[in-house]
Amino acid sequence: QVQLVESGGGLVQAGGSLRLSCVASGPTLSSTYMAWFRQAPGKEREFVAAISRPFGMTLYGDSVRGRFTIDRQNAKSMVTLQMNNLTSEDTAVYYCAAARDTFSQSIGAYESWGQGTQVTVSS
Repeated sequence: QVQLVESGGGLVQAGGSLRLSCVASGPTLSSTYMAWFRQAPGKEREFVAAISRPFGMTLYGDSVRGRFTIDRQNAKSMVTLQMNNLTSEDTAVYYCAAARDTFSQSIGAYESWGQGTQVTVSS
């Protein structure tokens, strides 16, 4: 199972940007599908973005498409999420996730999860 550690969260003003990173250890990152999810207080965990292996196809949730970009650097065992034009609606704990076999927006497809990093957007 892949071990995942997120970083890069923090407090940012509306309209600003943040870049989240997720470092993986264990099985080779290049053999896994990677994704970001988020969970706001009182809400269910929501799909944000996913990136496939080996060619890096991407999927985005409707609420972030055009503002967020997911990328992977297999040599560094790292996946990043560049978040631009942030709004208060983006405030949440962001989780990195890994799946062996499925390129999906479904939470249940992912076997490994990080501990999460808090993103707070002030309006």
